[in-house]
Amino acid sequence: MSARLFLTLIACLSVALAEAREFKIERIFGPEVPTGPYKHPASFDELDNGDFYLCYYGGEGEYKGDTAVFGARLKKGETKWSDPKPIADTPWLSEGNGVIWQAPDGLVWLFYLNRYGDTWSTSRIKAKISRDQAGTWSDSMMLSFEEGMMVRGQPIVLHNGDYLLPIYHETGHDTESVGPDSTSRFLIHNPTNRTWKEAGAIRSKNGNIQPAVAELEPNHLIAYCRRGGNYEPTTEGWTIRAESFDGGLTWTEGVNSQFPNPNAAVDFIKLKNGHLVLAYNDNMNDRSPLTVAISTDGDKTWPYKVNIATRPDGDYAYPVLVQAKDEKIHLVFTSDGRTVVNRVVFEEKDILEGGK
Repeated sequence: MSARLFLTLIACLSVALAEAREFKIERIFGPEVPTGPYKHPASFDELDNGDFYLCYYGGEGEYKGDTAVFGARLKKGETKWSDPKPIADTPWLSEGNGVIWQAPDGLVWLFYLNRYGDTWSTSRIKAKISRDQAGTWSDSMMLSFEEGMMVRGQPIVLHNGDYLLPIYHETGHDTESVGPDSTSRFLIHNPTNRTWKEAGAIRSKNGNIQPAVAELEPNHLIAYCRRGGNYEPTTEGWTIRAESFDGGLTWTEGVNSQFPNPNAAVDFIKLKNGHLVLAYNDNMNDRSPLTVAISTDGDKTWPYKVNIATRPDGDYAYPVLVQAKDEKIHLVFTSDGRTVVNRVVFEEKDILEGGK
């Protein structure tokens, strides 16, 4: 056998093994947990003390009035999560979309929303902080009084130390459709004087919401956003992409990216080595499969792509990506009719070796 043929066979075998790799999906919580069967969406972060902390909003259903945001902890070195406990529960109002994030100064933020009417277009954004690693929480504060303002993803720290919080304005007052004038937006927090200010909006032809953002270079940001519209079958359902060249103050028009989108959330992060990771549903009409893609050249190309969860009848939704201190990547998402919270832990090489 020639050396060239041998190397070719080894390469083919490596690709086959990579494509056959199965990712271990950890089922964290399901409908048996007594916070109500509904558990969606989930958020997740690694704390300074080495614990992992997770939150979700739960109750009897998405539009029920009894929902609250629940938090749970996986202590460093342990394998069992604590029982979820309510960390935001406003009397007579529904909570939603809890987001957990620890800032560089050690404060743990909980962003969430209250829905004041029958649709998400009546929501406002609120926040709490914890000074003891999410052990106890402050009273709530209102971040946005404007009707229809919502939060979904974690902030990022900009090159100047400010925090950029992705938010969005959902219009339409429709449970099955996102209005065409819905926009992805941002709030900027100055951690020195503790002030928040509004930044720019991303606008697109059919509307867009739930931005996920990364800063590639100082002031140069990329955002990928959930598309607007409804859930009817389509051949024109794409994740929306936009850029900012002034730190998020203004944005280019949102345009269709190369990534399909079934009117579902995505997540997008920058790794410590500068590579970019996108989690999304590689489908225009269904929330399956759940796919992870990596760009090693600053969003120019995305040659590495692997399906993490692939059951044809699955509904893998609202992915959250976090790179832990050990550089492993954690992917949290919900499934089974928004009743199960899951986690997958993998290394970047699992995608690089399996996705080209």
